[in-house]
Amino acid sequence: MAENRASANEETYGEGVPCWVDAQLPDVEAGKRFYGELFEWTFEAAYGSSVWARKDGALVASLAPKTDGRMPTVWTVSFATSDAEALGRRITAAGGQVVMAPFPVGDLGTAALAADPEGAVFGLWQPGTHTGFGRRREPGTFVWAELYTRDTAAANAFYGGLFHDALFGTGAEPDFGRADVTDVFPAEMPPHFLVHFRVADLTDALGAVQRLGGRVQAPPFETSYGRVAVVTDNQGASFALLQR
Repeated sequence: MAENRASANEETYGEGVPCWVDAQLPDVEAGKRFYGELFEWTFEAAYGSSVWARKDGALVASLAPKTDGRMPTVWTVSFATSDAEALGRRITAAGGQVVMAPFPVGDLGTAALAADPEGAVFGLWQPGTHTGFGRRREPGTFVWAELYTRDTAAANAFYGGLFHDALFGTGAEPDFGRADVTDVFPAEMPPHFLVHFRVADLTDALGAVQRLGGRVQAPPFETSYGRVAVVTDNQGASFALLQR
C-alpha cells in the first residue's frame, strides 16, 4: 500500500536518537482537527486505524485510537534502534522493563514499549520502510523530549548506558534532556517523558491551544533549550510547546 511506504525525505537515525512520536487518543478525528489547526498538519491513512501526520509533505507524527479505555491518553516518544530485541534485553538488565515486547508493524518496522527503572515509558523503533521523522526541529514538528524524573543522576546512568553515543558521543546533538519532575510539576506527578513541538510564537500557540479546547498545564518558563509551556490537547494528552 502506498501509504505504508517511507517518505523519500525521511532521515536515518542512529541508536538512541528520538525518531518518532505518536499519540494514543480516544477520538482520532478530533485529534486531526486539533493538531491540524494548531500545527498545520495534514493527515492520511497509515496502518490499521492509525493516521500519518504530515507537515509540508513530510511525515512528522502519527495518531492512533486507544484500544483500551484504561490506557492513558498520551504522546509517546520512540528511540531508534537497529535491534529491538537486543535493546529490550539491555533495558531489563539495566533495571528497566519491557512493557510491550517487540512486534512487527507491517513492513514499516518493529515497535516495542519499555519503561526505565522509575517507570517512565518510552518506545523503541527498529526501522523497516519507515525510518522516522521526515522533518524535525522546525515549527510544527518534534524538537525535544524531556524526561521528568526523581533522580537525574540515575537517569543519566541508565540512558547513558543504553544510548551513550546519541547522548554523549563526539558530535552528538541530543534532542533529549533530563530534569527533576518537581521543576515543573507537583511532587506527586510520576516520572514521564514530555514531547516538545517547536512553535514560531509561543503566545500565539497557547492562544490557539485554548481556542481549540485544550488547556495550559504549566505557563511559559525558561529552559537551557528554549522557552517552554506545557499544555494538554482537547482530549487530555499532555505535550509541550517550545520557542527557540
